Amino acid sequence: MFTRHLLPLLAEELQHSPAVALLGPRQSGKTTLALEAAKSIPSLYLDLESERDRAKLAQPELYLSDHLDKLVILDEVHRAPHLFPVLRGLIDQARRAGRRAGQYLLLGSAALDLLQQSGETLAGRIAYLELGPLNLLETGTALHDALWLRGGFPESLTATSDARSLRWRQNFIRTYLERDVPQFGPRIAADTLRRFWTMLAHHQSGLLNVAQLARNIGVDIKTAQSYIDLLCALLLVRRLPPWHANIGKRLVKSPKVYVRDSGLVHALLDIETKEALLSHMVLGASWEGFCIENLLSCAPANVQAYFYRTSGGAEIDLLLVWPGGDIWAIEIKRSLTPKVERGFHSACADLSPARKLVVYPGTEAFPLGNDVVAMPLAALCQELAPRASSA
Repeated sequence: MFTRHLLPLLAEELQHSPAVALLGPRQSGKTTLALEAAKSIPSLYLDLESERDRAKLAQPELYLSDHLDKLVILDEVHRAPHLFPVLRGLIDQARRAGRRAGQYLLLGSAALDLLQQSGETLAGRIAYLELGPLNLLETGTALHDALWLRGGFPESLTATSDARSLRWRQNFIRTYLERDVPQFGPRIAADTLRRFWTMLAHHQSGLLNVAQLARNIGVDIKTAQSYIDLLCALLLVRRLPPWHANIGKRLVKSPKVYVRDSGLVHALLDIETKEALLSHMVLGASWEGFCIENLLSCAPANVQAYFYRTSGGAEIDLLLVWPGGDIWAIEIKRSLTPKVERGFHSACADLSPARKLVVYPGTEAFPLGNDVVAMPLAALCQELAPRASSA
């Protein structure tokens, strides 16, 4: 079993917030983490995909009132949006009785859906945490290549072979398309959404052009935009926004788009082995997305992520903007002898970042000149993680 770095933060939030929402894609380990956090305290687990557990909540206020002395874990809570007004009343009732924290842990597989439901009724009573697939600090560097190829979903990463891992991810994609997606919006043809998702994998790390994607699958722009919104809400796709500031430059205004888990990228493109990946056109883009997801999963939640690109060719793959205003400029190179291009230096001259870093697949940090430092991915993740725990 892997130790998740979010565990201490989850335990801390349960000590200070009446309700905590733990959001993440299916099979990312939310239930395991929730049960681990609740191991040492009285708790009750209810799976809202279970007919038996849903039957217990036929009259939720009566049932949950009998368990005000426990942490109640509600798994797949987006399936029961009618519970949120009930939870608000019970939280307020417990507050009047002197219990102000650690009442409900809500697990959900979609960000926007859960936020919309809970935002109206649990404002001021709920904290949000996001649990993605495993990252490099949680698996250890010995599994670096396997994590990149197979992705961070535990069942995929620990499969007995690359072929079994690929089959698991293909089944995962099919389950999402045929069972999960219809829960969150109007009926979408599974074949159409799969083609759309596959196009995003081919376009990994590229600028998002919704009009082009719409033409490619024969739908209107509004429909294609709804597909993007849905995959982002399900925490399967990331739109990385462009840096926006009045610096007298013509900035690119379209976001970049990434399928968040590298294993899903490879499954959508039918890449089974590392050898097949190394000869595929998506190699560099896959590595870039893998690095970005690992870095953002280790960074504090209050750090904002952007990319920077101008019409003149200045470009930075990832900007981390800290609450105090400091900027870290991060370039991502898949080379053991990384070289910084003129576009990076030009962008740094525009932004004056506090740190200039190049992430590369080696094992040692070393200077590249002009205050630029090359760092292994794991080393930068380790540097970000303590900052996240203290934020």
